[in-house]
Amino acid sequence: MSENIQLHLEVNGQPIELSVDPRVTLLDALREHLTLTGTKKGCDQGQCGACTVHINGKRMLSCLTLAVQANGQQVTTIEGLARPDGTLHPVQARFLEHDAFQCGYCTPGQIMSAAACIAEGHAGSADEIREYMSGNLCRCGAYPNIVDAIQQAAADLSSEAR
Repeated sequence: MSENIQLHLEVNGQPIELSVDPRVTLLDALREHLTLTGTKKGCDQGQCGACTVHINGKRMLSCLTLAVQANGQQVTTIEGLARPDGTLHPVQARFLEHDAFQCGYCTPGQIMSAAACIAEGHAGSADEIREYMSGNLCRCGAYPNIVDAIQQAAADLSSEAR
């Protein structure tokens, strides 16, 4: 039996101390220990992207990341993507506008990957977006709307930066 490990994380801008078994995934730590259930457990094998979060601004599959690997890091979940005043992140707003979801189960992971796609400079074309987003599966087939939403959000963020 393993002894718990003390973790010190910043989750959605808040310092968090957590005691977990060293085998606990970041996904389970977020959902079960911190009750941040926006990050979804889809395949639990790193194949669907529903569990995507940002660690230090980079997208990561939380089902394949041990919680201990995030020790001392900044973790952002879908709950922390909106601005502090509650204003939706441009990707969230454009997903709504473009109806880029149907059942909504994959949407948190899609949005987190889309925000990283734009931030990392991979939103130059529809083909580049599709390639970068290929690790996020949507069983409902909302892909064309997702690409449209990402392109518009990228334009929004580009004009904000000017």
